[in-house]
Amino acid sequence: MQHPLISASILAADFSNLSKEINAVQTAGADMIHLDIMDGCFVPNITFGCDLIKSIRKCTQLPFDTHLMISHPENHIEAFAKAGADIITIHAEATVHLDRAINQIHALGKKAGLALNPTTHENVLNYIIDKLDYILIMTVNPGYYGQAFMEKQLIKVANIRKIIDNKKLDTMLAVDGGLQPENSKKAVAAGANVIVAAKAIFGSSNYAKAIKDLR
Repeated sequence: MQHPLISASILAADFSNLSKEINAVQTAGADMIHLDIMDGCFVPNITFGCDLIKSIRKCTQLPFDTHLMISHPENHIEAFAKAGADIITIHAEATVHLDRAINQIHALGKKAGLALNPTTHENVLNYIIDKLDYILIMTVNPGYYGQAFMEKQLIKVANIRKIIDNKKLDTMLAVDGGLQPENSKKAVAAGANVIVAAKAIFGSSNYAKAIKDLR
């Protein structure tokens, strides 16, 4: 079983000490910083935007794994690219011009990701997977951290892993939502190579141990 990359979601971090939190998870061994952008429309919650990303970009050299849980993401992709995002992941359900939006991300020199909600079938990838650098499988309904992991989504992970391998692609396959050491092990066994975790890391008193346990 491969060792997955760990993307630490700052959604569960202490926002009053965000630069220290980012430095702490970097020192603890995180591979990426996951940024959950929510607009109160595509999902019910509202989090943060480009200004916060700009302000924390100077805190770390780790890649910013930016997850846009927003409607009409094509209207905001350029702003997030300029703010410092490295991977920009949009939702398949959030735009009717998916190919155009993925091309837009690449044109800005960023890696392009596609996120799938729990009820979205993997066949949405049929005409776009060759253009994707990153696929994010939601193992909870997006909008809040701290939800229970949906184990049935592991079937989707395994199916997409087969597609990636059959096409001999280098696309990263990530899982996001309710990840803890036991279910992250199952996710990796199913084919994921990126684990996104919020509470499992920032809710721990020992970030290094939490990241090691997830890995």
